[in-house]
Amino acid sequence: MAARIFLARHGQTEWSLSGRHTGRTDIPLLDEGRRGAKLLGERLHHAPWEGLPGVEVRTSPLVRAKETCELAGFGDRAQEWDALMEFDYGAYEGLTPADIKAGRPDWLIWRDGVPEGETLAEVSARADEVVAWARSAERDVLVFAHGHILRALGARWLGLDISFAARIRLEPTSLSVLGWAYGEPAIERWNDTGHLG
Repeated sequence: MAARIFLARHGQTEWSLSGRHTGRTDIPLLDEGRRGAKLLGERLHHAPWEGLPGVEVRTSPLVRAKETCELAGFGDRAQEWDALMEFDYGAYEGLTPADIKAGRPDWLIWRDGVPEGETLAEVSARADEVVAWARSAERDVLVFAHGHILRALGARWLGLDISFAARIRLEPTSLSVLGWAYGEPAIERWNDTGHLG
């Protein structure tokens, strides 16, 4: 069996709801986010996945991802991993895109990056580390993390430049699956929120 990687974005937080860039600020889940995490867990524990027996689970150490992992029923199997932390937004931490564009009208994070934070090359290298780990054995993996690092993972799984992440949005508590088609890396499922009803 070729390795697949299941991507679970953390549940809704106050900052994700308002569109503020939430990198390393440790924001807890809202009640809506906790509810979504439980629904995601129910989905993963029923057909066709049946709890993903044998899956290797890792989570960002930030509370919003760890709590999503725990509420989804995978906390006892999860290992924290700094590679899954969100983009370090530097000077743009806590700002909305509108705030940033007031001073930089043409700004695009996936092209222009952020001042005083991580470079796009650094984020891409972290995504590559996760992709290499996921492909290191014939088993599925499940990661609980954040919108921008998961979008970067999607781009790098496909072998594309990190800038491709601009074209693949992710909602809170969404489920995505990266796998294979005809021997090539492929997106099997993306930004699926059907479990939220």
